Amino acid sequence: MTASTLPPSWRPALEPILRSPPLRALGAFLQAEERSGKTIYPPRGQRLAALELTPLDRVRVVILGQDPYHGSGQAHGLAFSVRPGIKVPPSLVNIYKELESDLGLPRPAHGNLTHWAEQGVLLLNNALTVEAANAGAHQNRGWEHFTDAAIAAVAARAEPSVFMLWGSHAQKKAARVSGLSDGPHLVLKAPHPSPLSAYNGFFGCRHFSQANAFLEAHGRGTIDWQV
Repeated sequence: MTASTLPPSWRPALEPILRSPPLRALGAFLQAEERSGKTIYPPRGQRLAALELTPLDRVRVVILGQDPYHGSGQAHGLAFSVRPGIKVPPSLVNIYKELESDLGLPRPAHGNLTHWAEQGVLLLNNALTVEAANAGAHQNRGWEHFTDAAIAAVAARAEPSVFMLWGSHAQKKAARVSGLSDGPHLVLKAPHPSPLSAYNGFFGCRHFSQANAFLEAHGRGTIDWQV
């Protein structure tokens, strides 16, 4: 990853972090992993999809994930999303259940959330790569510095946005961002939508309707959550 591969709207915020020691170490690590024959998801060219589909000046909602899906053909650069034709993962099934309960939307038959990203929903994972069949393998390798900077760039904007923080991992990550808690934004917290925790408060959180009410009240329109 180089400055030239960054989407233009994100370059001022993220170019400096690319020159930092943690990101240089990350680049060397990824090159070594690929040279050793390991498979990394998502493939090159899709790792910055969240930033490409959602320019900084169009972000209205931020949803944070942990790391990409590690199964074949699943990850394509958007948190919680999978490619068309891939079985909808359990956490996304539960997100769809909450959407149905909250907004009355029918559950989609696919798991591709590109439509959300194109409307300003930043679907950002904490780490943007993972080793095949090895969940969490690229955590604490440097991606956190890059994605922290992306979140901070949204938090620094005057335009109000909504941060949906599902689970302790997302909530701890967002807590590191200066200005988020006392800025113009709406911060919504709930348990993670995974089958292990969704019944502890994710179901019934009504984050989607709350987000739209906030955005509309601040003149930023609403998100069409139907996918």
